[in-house]
Amino acid sequence: MNVADPAPDFELSDQYGTPRRLSALLDGGYVVLFFYPAAMTPGCTAESCHFRDLTKELAEFGARPVGISADPVDKQRTFAETHSLDFPLLSDPDGAVAKRYDARRTGLLANLAPTRRRTFVIGPEQRIVHQVSSEVRMQAHADQALKALRNQRDQDA
Repeated sequence: MNVADPAPDFELSDQYGTPRRLSALLDGGYVVLFFYPAAMTPGCTAESCHFRDLTKELAEFGARPVGISADPVDKQRTFAETHSLDFPLLSDPDGAVAKRYDARRTGLLANLAPTRRRTFVIGPEQRIVHQVSSEVRMQAHADQALKALRNQRDQDA
């Protein structure tokens, strides 16, 4: 997936079991779609909580975070409730969406953490505006997404 590529549409259940479609989540704004390996782990908690802490700043640019992992709905709900994550956390148990976004691991590591840490800023026209790929810098994903949204606003001005 590259900048300007169309973002594949999909439908997955959120932490409450409600089906969510990417095209509906966009609703004229931006989605910051972040894939994370596993709910309730230290790195994914740090990353998700940083998105939570920047939700208001993202909203200023018409953007909302949406997380995806292979965790089941009930684990996503526990994760959201434990850490006050007030945005959709989607369950991709078979990794089909992660695979479409090149965020699915292969090989030995796939058994431990099937989803790679990747973030996509998706514009209202359902195209990739920016992407972040860092497995070890948890805060980089939200920070770089916010920076990309600022740059997009400046280009549009």
